[in-house]
Amino acid sequence: KEDKVTNVVTPSDGFAKVRRETKGRKGKGVMAISGLALDTKALKDLASKLKKTCGCGGSVVGETIEIQGDKRDLIKLVLEKNGFKVKFIGG
Repeated sequence: KEDKVTNVVTPSDGFAKVRRETKGRKGKGVMAISGLALDTKALKDLASKLKKTCGCGGSVVGETIEIQGDKRDLIKLVLEKNGFKVKFIGG
């Protein structure tokens, strides 16, 4: 049997959740953004917009965007311009 990747979007509660993760990254921090309720193409477009604005690397993993470094304020600005309410999770 083949595993077909379906483009299923998890429903959002209206908030983009931004949290800092360092686990499994040798101490390097990334900002993980989840809860966006976007399809894969829209996630990749938003990720590239965030990377350009922050001037750093990043990627899309599943339904989560990961941006390298601690750029909370810039990420919040970009997400709010795109119509998302932002909630910071954790410290």
